[in-house]
Amino acid sequence: MTTATQPRQPELKTPLPGPKTQAIMERDAQHLSTSYMRPYPFVPDHGEGVWLTDVDGNTMLDFFAGIAVSTTGHAHPHVVKAVQEQVTKFSHVCLTDYPQEITTSLAERLVKHVEKPGEKWRVFFGNSGAEAVEAAIKLARNHTGRTHVISTLGSFHGRTYGAITLTGSKTKYKRGFGPLLPNVTHVPYPNPFRPPLGSTPETCGQAVIDHIESLFVGVIPADEVAAIIIEPMQGEGGYIVPPADFLPKLRALCDKYGIVLIFDEVQAGMGRSGKMFSFQHFDVQPDIITLAKGIASGLPISAMLAKESVMTWPVGSHGSTFGGNPVAAAAAHATLDLLEGEVGHPGCGKSLMDNAASVGAYIMDELRKMQAEFPFLGDVRGAGLFIGLEFVKPDGSPDGKLRDRASLAMFERGLLNLDCGEAVIRISPPLILTREEAETGLKIMREALASL
Repeated sequence: MTTATQPRQPELKTPLPGPKTQAIMERDAQHLSTSYMRPYPFVPDHGEGVWLTDVDGNTMLDFFAGIAVSTTGHAHPHVVKAVQEQVTKFSHVCLTDYPQEITTSLAERLVKHVEKPGEKWRVFFGNSGAEAVEAAIKLARNHTGRTHVISTLGSFHGRTYGAITLTGSKTKYKRGFGPLLPNVTHVPYPNPFRPPLGSTPETCGQAVIDHIESLFVGVIPADEVAAIIIEPMQGEGGYIVPPADFLPKLRALCDKYGIVLIFDEVQAGMGRSGKMFSFQHFDVQPDIITLAKGIASGLPISAMLAKESVMTWPVGSHGSTFGGNPVAAAAAHATLDLLEGEVGHPGCGKSLMDNAASVGAYIMDELRKMQAEFPFLGDVRGAGLFIGLEFVKPDGSPDGKLRDRASLAMFERGLLNLDCGEAVIRISPPLILTREEAETGLKIMREALASL
């Protein structure tokens, strides 16, 4: 939460990394899993709003929000109060066995954002995005009696066995872990900046639909396909927004063949795009939705929303010991209060969704102005505070090395950021980001880009 004493600029009191950070990172390297990535030497000590301070007292502006998780920023008082109050009541009972008002009312709040007249939805709660995806695939297979699943290249759906099979962004997630889930096929994602299958920005959506239809002719029997899972706006693959006609056409294809359509909203959902869910930018409705990351401002909870007509699995067929934890559910309620505007945040207008839309539009406009200054900025894309900045070589191909240099230059100037795709920096700050704070971040970005 912004206060009068909060810094308006990053404050770097020591070289990065500072001595305390360095000492903790050395201990970390000795004792934690070798699978953990450490892109930059930063060890947080405390945060407030969009600012994070490390153990050496260096304060950074947060433009990645723990991979689009810290929806309401760090230590938001409304979220903190909700968590504290719930902890004094009970912190676990097990939702699989006993109903709880706090999760029942959370489900009611979530489905109201998707239910249409004559259509009812239900919710299964888990702990992570991967768990929500696993639940969605199990449900789709059980409901349809079919086995095949279609996913997309560039996608990220998690690192558990089913989710990692569906993921199509990096081979390192799969190398050495096979055999993976059977009967999974990947098709191109319709990227207007890099149109697949010999298409154009205008025709890439139809090209992917035609490609799927061709698979049904010679490769995959359509009547054996249980589900198509897709990110309405692709995250890990490069913060890509598909052409407007694609998702409605995909919906029509699924209806034609009786296929369950799953929208993975784990990264782009929960107000980040300026709407509660990113698919709401398109005239389309899925059968299943997976949520996590930003749902509870940093506490672990996920949700799989499904039409009641699809959620037909029997009692006891799926569950979770910790899924729908009441403390995390309290944080989710508080997050929704701020997203929906029931509780206001200083300087952010009626709701955090509105703020994401307006501040995000400002950032995109400014970044597009930077494209005239820096020809290596090939594309600026996104919606709300879900923004991708792609770096290119003179021939237009992705320039991952230059992206990495730019990302490091921003970090060294006090801006926390994160890459994605082959050559993209993602901009996904907390949704409480004000225009003034956005200006600070953009200034740092311009200085970093000029240094290249």
